[in-house]
Amino acid sequence: MSIVLVVNSGSSSLKYQLLDVEAGEPLASGLIERIGAESGRATHSVPQPSGEVEKFSGDVEVADHDAAFERMLAAFAEHGPSLESSPPIAVGHRVVQGGARFFEPTVVTELVKINIDELSVLAPLHNPANLAGIRAAERAFPDVPHVAVFDSAFHQTMPPAAYTYAIDRALAEKHRVRRYGFHGTSHRFVSRAAAEFLGSPVEELRLIVLHLGNGASACAVAEGRSVDTSMGMTPLEGLVMGTRSGDIDPAVLLHLQRRAGLDADATDRLLNSRSGILGLSGHADMRDLEAARAEGDPASVVAFDVYAHRLRSYVGAYAAQLGRVDAIVFTAGVGENSAGVRAAALEGLDWFGVEVDEERNTSPERGARRISTDASRTAVLVVPTNEELEIARQTLEVVHA
Repeated sequence: MSIVLVVNSGSSSLKYQLLDVEAGEPLASGLIERIGAESGRATHSVPQPSGEVEKFSGDVEVADHDAAFERMLAAFAEHGPSLESSPPIAVGHRVVQGGARFFEPTVVTELVKINIDELSVLAPLHNPANLAGIRAAERAFPDVPHVAVFDSAFHQTMPPAAYTYAIDRALAEKHRVRRYGFHGTSHRFVSRAAAEFLGSPVEELRLIVLHLGNGASACAVAEGRSVDTSMGMTPLEGLVMGTRSGDIDPAVLLHLQRRAGLDADATDRLLNSRSGILGLSGHADMRDLEAARAEGDPASVVAFDVYAHRLRSYVGAYAAQLGRVDAIVFTAGVGENSAGVRAAALEGLDWFGVEVDEERNTSPERGARRISTDASRTAVLVVPTNEELEIARQTLEVVHA
């Protein structure tokens, strides 16, 4: 038996996927949105033997996460697959912030839930929602183990030089200020999938993984371990993103507080919701940005260039940290689908052996693939991420340990 239910619980949403881990295939997936609102939306999708996906959706009223799980169970009963004939042997939960306490997938206990709650100070938008989903799932599935898989866990192998901020040490320790990193589940999955594609053990490779979606992060992976990553204490640091600024001089914020009258909440909204390519161009979606750039919109041209410049900066920095780069790997929505972003991110990097094959890069092919030339000393790959499958795999490992 290798069926695992994966749950990703947000403050107003519940995303789920039932997977056969051994086969590496989803049996069903769904999304319940606008939990707690007067009207919500529920979608339940079931892959068919033909390869098509049958989708069922409708408006629902879901008061809380318990009601969302009831809606999910009703969808399985009505549309399949039957949880009686295909019962999950465990439930895996995505938890964003594990701090320095959690460095591996962990069976949920009362103490683990207390720790997740205490770590909410580091992830106030995510951990409380993750915890609400865990509690509701325990009530819906009381007879199977529940496992927390932390976004930050993969990065707990970073050395102190990579995770330490150069501020007063006592103050940083008291308030747990350090780089934690995120997207760890994706970086772990993709680095291993890239190694499999290359036919080499991940323990023998040095990789730069670029997870480029609306949120974006870079990770330097040496011998299967994260040794540096671009996101910091929060997911705000690092690369330019859809609505997040990424790296910025802290004095800019002090200047805006003094001169523009921004308080802490307004500054938070500015950096997380009104910055990135949205703040620069008015477009939060890379597809819209590239279309406007192609039409010659000056703001979109600059936004794209800033985005690519930051990417190249991190690739170069991580190449220096790693000393040798066997492959640069693109993943997530933008990384997997934007040939323009990939080409711009690697422009001028032929000095350390990167040669992108234009035909391979612009090919409509999907799945794991090489987009560098055969002569390129550093391979360039596109590897689709699958965070749900990685959570399910880690959950199964813990249950069978």
